[in-house]
This record gives sequence, structure tokens and C-alpha cells, in this order.
Amino acid sequence: MALTFCHSGLKTSPSPRFEAVKSALVIDDDPIVSNVLVQNLQEAGWSVHEANCGEDGLRLAREKEPDVIICDLLMPRMNGYQFCREIRNDEKFSPQPRIVVISCSNYATDREGSLAAGADDFLTKPIKSTELIHILSQESGTTFFRKPTPDLPGITLADTRVFSQMVGSNTRVRFWGVRGSIPTPGPSTMKYGGNTTCVEVRADGQLIVLDAGTGIRQLGRELMNEFQSQPIFCHVLISHTHWDHIQGFPFFMPAYDPKNHITVMGYEGARQGLQATLSSQMESPYFPVSMQQMPSNLNIEETSDTEFHIGPIEITAFFANHPGVCVGYRLDTRQGSIVFLPDNEPHSRLRMAPNQENAQSLEVLEYARKEDEKLIEFIQDADVVIMDAQYDADEYKSYIGWGHGCVDDVVALAVIANVKKLYLFHHDPDHDDAMIDRMEEWANELVANHGGTTVVEAAREGVSCVIEPAH
Repeated sequence: MALTFCHSGLKTSPSPRFEAVKSALVIDDDPIVSNVLVQNLQEAGWSVHEANCGEDGLRLAREKEPDVIICDLLMPRMNGYQFCREIRNDEKFSPQPRIVVISCSNYATDREGSLAAGADDFLTKPIKSTELIHILSQESGTTFFRKPTPDLPGITLADTRVFSQMVGSNTRVRFWGVRGSIPTPGPSTMKYGGNTTCVEVRADGQLIVLDAGTGIRQLGRELMNEFQSQPIFCHVLISHTHWDHIQGFPFFMPAYDPKNHITVMGYEGARQGLQATLSSQMESPYFPVSMQQMPSNLNIEETSDTEFHIGPIEITAFFANHPGVCVGYRLDTRQGSIVFLPDNEPHSRLRMAPNQENAQSLEVLEYARKEDEKLIEFIQDADVVIMDAQYDADEYKSYIGWGHGCVDDVVALAVIANVKKLYLFHHDPDHDDAMIDRMEEWANELVANHGGTTVVEAAREGVSCVIEPAH
């Protein structure tokens, strides 16, 4: 007795499955492979439709509703992973078609990734017609409806509850990249690290990554090792798309695993949108894998809102004084608040510089003061503030208008705003460990001079900070 699909599951049928299922869709950008598959299926009695890319294949699948879809893994404009997810998430298909992914690759990760994305079978090219026809006629072959249930009862791959429990509710900050402008590996930066901007926040069951500089590479490796078979759900908040804040994203391993869900959020740039900017750095000849080939559930959200939520965490964005569209983020969690402002030049210091046009007019200085007051309000009473302090007072004179802060001003702003802990951030690529030590020491002297209680540290790769709930 054969098995065939029905809306509620499976039912018995007096006819063999091979005779009952007669409609197939072949999707492959290689005409030789496509022609062979079409001919073999037609000779076996199938009605066959063809497409040479994933997008056309998705359109035909919705139009023709085939019983079986045979699709290449690496297709233009939409790869096999993405195609499988689109079909499986489309309620139009009832019953769902059987999907066979084919590939010239024999890597185990490609097979596992295809099955995780929703494929029923995975075959390696060159495809033997007898093998394909045999698989399609098998009563015991795996199908979408007969996939084994997850190990944890009641938890599906799309359910974030297990992940949230593993992340935990405590508010924790960890630094993965603290450098600005360009990575600076070497013996003189071993203490504070040489990777560009990336900070991990865990709070209230949520995983949030702040910026995607080169530090995100090691973070991704640690996440894959920690969560293993458990799907990862994370949000990546991009402050702006200058290269040192996005250049690590192509090396973020969770984005290459089909079971993971990655949401990247940011604001539109001056010349092109967020998705275009992120994907352009992965185009040939810059990178061998395009963003479209990242098999994870990757979602790029370009937002215009300055207030939104990620789970129970309230996020507020603040437009920084930096070239282009650049924001800082305030994360208000149940246990405390975190401010991330990696690139910012205080207005008062900039406007008071002698080489600024009309800088010292009372009107201009009053405007600058009010703008800095907005920043003070943004960081007011925060438990942790991570802020651009790239220069000391002498260096700043040579970099006026570059969009970066002076440690003297950053400390003063933090003390006025009653910040509990300040991390000096976005270390200059020319600053070695000894220079950053001196800046940290000077910053704490400034706090004492101002009569403040803010604790100041220079941000350092690998360092974690846990916010203890107020009693």
C-alpha cells in the first residue's frame, strides 16, 4: 500500500505513489543538467516545468503547484536554502510539495543545511536518472510531513523559548571588538585588542549584537560552539555603515547555518540603503560568497523609528554627531540600561575650535550647548555607557571635524549625566596598550576633579560586565 499526501497528513491509496504524482518542477541554471532531468522525468511519465533561477522557480511553483520540486542548491538570485524556506513558509501549498535539492557539492554541511531548510532529499550531481526515479517512487522516503519531531517535545525549530532560556535574563555586556578605523593586531595591542567594533548584549532572554566589525567573527564562533544544534535568534544593531562597523559581518558563522535567525537593523545611508551597503561588500571581486548565499534566515530591516522593542527590551536611537547617518543605541532592560555610542564628536568642543567658521558666536555656542544637553539626557543615569573617546585633548586639535570624541569631554558628559560606569571606546589605531592605559588613568583623575562617582575603564576585548539589579 502506497502513501500519498493529504491536507491533514498521510492517507493510504490503492495506487502507487510513482503513478499518482505526475507534476514536477526542475530548477537549475545549468541547461545541460536541466535538460537531462526534464527528459528523464518525461520519459517516466511526469509533466515537467522548468526554471533557470530560484526566483522564476518560486513563481512557477506558486502558479503550477507541482507535486515534486527538484532544485539546484546554488542558483542565481535565490539559492536552494532560501527557496526551501519560501516554500515551507507559504501556506498556499496544501499539501506541501516534495523538495529534492541537488548540488555539485558533496559537503556534509550542505546536505544538513538543505534538510534543515526544508528539503526532503539531497542528491549529488551528476544525478543518475534511475536513482532519482527510485527515490521519488519510494514509500519510505523522507517527506516534509514525515520529518522527525524535535528532541524537545512541544518546541519547534521556530520557537525561541529554549534559546531565550539559554541566553538567560541577567543583563550582561561583553566586548568583542573595541578598536576604531582599522584592525590593529600585534604585540602592542594585545591587552586591549585589535578588532574593530562589536559588543554583545544578553538581557531578558534576548541576544543583541551592537555593530559588526571584525570582532563579530570570534563572537560567531563562540555562539556556534555554545548553542550547537539549538537555533540562534539574534538582532544585530548597526550604528552606521562605515567599514570598521560592518566589515566583520561576512565572517559571522551563524549567518551560514540555515537553522539560525539573524535580524540586522540600521538606518538608511546617504547614497544607498542598508541592505545594498551590507551586500555590496560581499560582491565579487571583494568576497567569494554573496549575501544572497548566506543560508540562514537573514532579515535586513531598515528602520526610521527611534524607539522600538526587541522582546521586552526598550531600544532608543540617538543621532550622533558623525559624518553620514550614524546613531547610538540605548537599551533599557529589566535590570538596567546600556548606552552604545561608538562614534560621536561633542558639539561644544567642535564649535569652540578656532578654525570653525562662526564657531565662537554666542548663537552657535548656545546651539552646541543644547545639542550636548540632548546627549546628556540620552545617557542620563545609565548603568553602562560605551562611548567614543578616540583622542586625548592634544590629539583632538589635529582631528577637529572627523566625528570622534575627546576623552576630556566624554568624561565630563558622563559625570554630568550621573553615569555609573563609562567605557572608553573606539580606540585609535595608533594607540598602543600603554597609551590607552594613560588615557584610562587620566579619565579617572578627571572624574575625581569633577567630584563625580562614575567608574571609568578602557574597553578591552573579552571583558564582560554584568549589571546587578538595583536593591
